[in-house]
Amino acid sequence: MTLSRSDASRMLEGAGLRAKRALGQNFVVDANTVRRIAHLARVGPGDRVVEIGAGLGSLTLALAETGASVTAVEIDSGLVPLLRMNVGGLPGVDIVHADATELEWSVLLGNEPGWVLVANLPYNVATPLVADIVAGVPAVSRMLVMVQREVAERFAARPSTPEWGAVSVRIGYRADARIVGHVPATVFLPRPNVESSLVEIVRHDRNVDSGVDEKLMFSLVRAGFAKRRKMLRGALAGTAGAAALEVAGIAGTARAEELAVEDWISLARAAGARP
Repeated sequence: MTLSRSDASRMLEGAGLRAKRALGQNFVVDANTVRRIAHLARVGPGDRVVEIGAGLGSLTLALAETGASVTAVEIDSGLVPLLRMNVGGLPGVDIVHADATELEWSVLLGNEPGWVLVANLPYNVATPLVADIVAGVPAVSRMLVMVQREVAERFAARPSTPEWGAVSVRIGYRADARIVGHVPATVFLPRPNVESSLVEIVRHDRNVDSGVDEKLMFSLVRAGFAKRRKMLRGALAGTAGAAALEVAGIAGTARAEELAVEDWISLARAAGARP
């Protein structure tokens, strides 16, 4: 069972609620779409799923249908009673009333890896939330997130493209991201003015314990992309000089968008080794 547009409209109206612009609420009200998301999430019996922004529970229902255990997180106190009514009695479904940006993830998920995060994320929190989870929540091994198409393209970008930026490097440092589908605006209530895309993000942790000063590296990344049209010898003046660029094998005439994750790692090592 999933929720139709008329179901969602009736529930919201009956509770005296409407979608809150401040929370970026756009509810998915198409059965085929939520089942497609559940399928792309590649979860089933024995899997542990954490869903952010469960809303009325339409996607929660589709995830529960797979047999996975689902921890559904919802910030809106007005929606939580409706969410409990729709999915609270299902086996394996746990509802958490909380703000995902302020969660103590280790308390909620524990420290064992293997969790899959699935979410229809509000556009205003998607970038910092995903970047922070990739960086700081190792229990989440894989994600399938629905975000604004432009945001998805930045998550999954490759070097030397206009979309490649600081957040692309942050995600690419610990994970591989790829766009696995697009979602039309017509499946949402209310209908947004943007197109959405589905991004799969799989943690690889290949750079953990790489001996790089991550704080230094990401400060270089931010500085480089803050002046992405400038050559690195100018954009990074005062933080990584010509000597560091030379040691890292990076031309001073290169620009930030030309550097892959491995190049930023090399540059941070070189910059950190300065006497």
